[in-house]
Amino acid sequence: MSETVKRLQLDIISDFVCPWCFIGKRKLDKALSREMDFEINLVWRPYRLDPSLPETGVDRDEYMRQKFGSSGIRSVTEKIKSAAEGTGIDFHFEKITRTPNTTNAHRLMRWAGALGKQHSVAEDLFSAYFEKGLDIGSDEVLIDIGIKHGFNPIDLAAVLAGAEDRGIISDQDAQARDAGVTGVPAILMGGQFLLMGAQDADYLNMIFAKAVEKLENPAATGLTG
Repeated sequence: MSETVKRLQLDIISDFVCPWCFIGKRKLDKALSREMDFEINLVWRPYRLDPSLPETGVDRDEYMRQKFGSSGIRSVTEKIKSAAEGTGIDFHFEKITRTPNTTNAHRLMRWAGALGKQHSVAEDLFSAYFEKGLDIGSDEVLIDIGIKHGFNPIDLAAVLAGAEDRGIISDQDAQARDAGVTGVPAILMGGQFLLMGAQDADYLNMIFAKAVEKLENPAATGLTG
């Protein structure tokens, strides 16, 4: 009789205008590329850094000045670029003109789950914003990304224009905060163990293995529930 395959559920809690989330995603990719003796099931969950933004977004330069001050923006961007070394991300902050409301981007991610395309759609959302400077709050940009991943553009335009699942995004955002998420990226492992921050691949592989062990044997040491 064959052994039961071990599996670990990873809920990736993220926002697509968070540069640390993009860095975290690439580091996660590196961890996932390695051989493991258990399977990973990934689900992306929404977290909106600023849900109060208008649907059309705001001017990014002004938004960043209000948030960090004129003198702080350069320091923040340099820190991000330094942290991204080795990830292959080509940040182009100078191309970004809008800070978007990301509700519709999270709705696209939710629908991508039905196609098994969440992880690849996440990559394209991050890249569109941080490497190409595109407005990922724009229906046009979201539809272009959707087409690449097999969405029907007419159907996608119709559901984006609606509001049927906006409440689900708000509820899931609130659930993440209630679970203790105070910033992103965050990873909920096995529905029990919360890992915060853009962690290096070596650490991710180690902590995933510990999570699997802990879920199978609650008496095991190394993680707390």
